[in-house]
Amino acid sequence: MSRERFDELGDAVSALAREAEAIRAEGGLEGVSLVRDFGPGEQVAARLEISTGRWLRTRTAGVDVMGDGSFVAFAGGVTRTELAPKGSESAFDAVRRSLA
Repeated sequence: MSRERFDELGDAVSALAREAEAIRAEGGLEGVSLVRDFGPGEQVAARLEISTGRWLRTRTAGVDVMGDGSFVAFAGGVTRTELAPKGSESAFDAVRRSLA
């Protein structure tokens, strides 16, 4: 786990997008069979978050890089809510909108 600090939200979202693309470029995940089968699209390969504010007023949003290479935007820390991109937004645009 690593942390970086950014003064501007746009810089943080750009770094998030670069890191997510680098993780996706490493390749997908294989399916897993436990109690049931989990395909690559059902597995999180990496979770990348941006947090703003202070301890009591923090807001968190980020992107899950799925095992099939897709990106799923979310808002929230402990309890996450999926962010659906609007129109032609990317998952990263949805994160920026959530934190703006």
